[in-house]
Order: sequence, then C-alpha cells, then structure tokens
Amino acid sequence: MRMATGSGNQGDGLNAMDMQKLIKMANQIGDFFAAMPEDEALQGISGHLQRFWEPRMRRQLLEYMDAEQGRDLKPIVVSAIRAYRGRLSTQR
Repeated sequence: MRMATGSGNQGDGLNAMDMQKLIKMANQIGDFFAAMPEDEALQGISGHLQRFWEPRMRRQLLEYMDAEQGRDLKPIVVSAIRAYRGRLSTQR
C-alpha cells in the first residue's frame, strides 16, 4: 500500500501536495489545542476535525495514519486520532 503521500488513493482525487496540506492543517489544529490539558486538547482536535473537515478529508487522514503511523503529524494529533478514531470515521 503506497498511499503515504496520498498519490495511491486516486479515487479521492488527492495527490501528494494535497496530503501535505492536510498534514499541515492537522498540525496547526494540534498547535492551537496543545496548551490545553491533554484530555481537553485531544477532544478539541478530534472535535474540530469532525465538525470542520469533510468526510473525504478525514478518511484520507485516517488512511495516512494507517499507512504511515502518523509520520509527519505532531504527537498530539496522532494521539487525538487514535483516541477518537471512531468519531472521525463517521460521515457527519
């Protein structure tokens, strides 16, 4: 499976540049919530991704997590995704 950069998932129409943008945005969200207590930060990150990212974007991020174990994502973002993966997998 070589979707690490997003190029292996042509059905979603995302390429390597798009995946890098998603990683950058996810890390910026992580930076915003990083000053909060850990539980609140993890909930805040996952809640933001759930509310403001379309399902296609969340799906691509989860696929990237599976393929690359969160490489290039900040540890707090990886933790939030792991803790709240079920919430991020929903279509809403």
